[in-house]
Amino acid sequence: MKLEVPRARASEGKVPDSQTARATLALRELVLKGKFQPGERIREVPLAEVLRVSRIPLRIALERLSHEGLLEVRPTTGFIVAEFSSDDIFEAIELRGLLEGRAARLAALRLTEPQQAAKLHALSYQMIALVERRPPTLDSLESYINVNAEFHQELLRLSGSRILRRAMTQVCSLPFASPSSFLIRHYLAPEFREMFLLALDQHRSISDAIQKGDGDRADSLMQEHALLAWRNLEFALKDRDMAKFVPGATLIRPEGAKGSRDETMTPIA
Repeated sequence: MKLEVPRARASEGKVPDSQTARATLALRELVLKGKFQPGERIREVPLAEVLRVSRIPLRIALERLSHEGLLEVRPTTGFIVAEFSSDDIFEAIELRGLLEGRAARLAALRLTEPQQAAKLHALSYQMIALVERRPPTLDSLESYINVNAEFHQELLRLSGSRILRRAMTQVCSLPFASPSSFLIRHYLAPEFREMFLLALDQHRSISDAIQKGDGDRADSLMQEHALLAWRNLEFALKDRDMAKFVPGATLIRPEGAKGSRDETMTPIA
């Protein structure tokens, strides 16, 4: 198998000097782009040559991706590429919702004055302004993705919990569980419009609840908001052309016989 080593894009800044960091970034991208098949054994010697790193930093990179969940360790075969079921993905997204719900609750309860949530409030309205531009452009949609990521980071900051931040980093290491796992092509699809508008309304309602110190409402809304990620992913995977742009889509086991998760999931209250 011939592999091409991903090069850092200009927007990603300077490529790290550390062999381990470079190996980790390159290997992660190879896995997410489907250069390896689920269950495939990672052969370290040829991969080290492809990535142009020595065995030690490569081994560390493999262990890091194993910790993230993209690889698995087998006693006899070493590292293999992980495979995920729809249940795995739903549980990861649900867990993110629980963590962010807790963060929203803490943010609301620890607020001493409404002005402390001013940035979160401003970010929610900034996203609305970007969406209201007609017609939407790729630049405005990319800006929306960046502002959305900032909104979720600000929420964690307001919670004041280092433990939650660490837990979120672990959960969001799976690309489809991250709050930033958006697809620009989603926004161009009419079927996605309703979910998109709902997400905007939830952002605003979450920031309002936090400003008012209503921890219960902020928690509940944040968990509902996370579930949109599941619906978005389901929508993308049903479209072959769109699924090609979902990071890690090749790692997801087809679940045609099980049907939609919406039929079985219990709403989070």
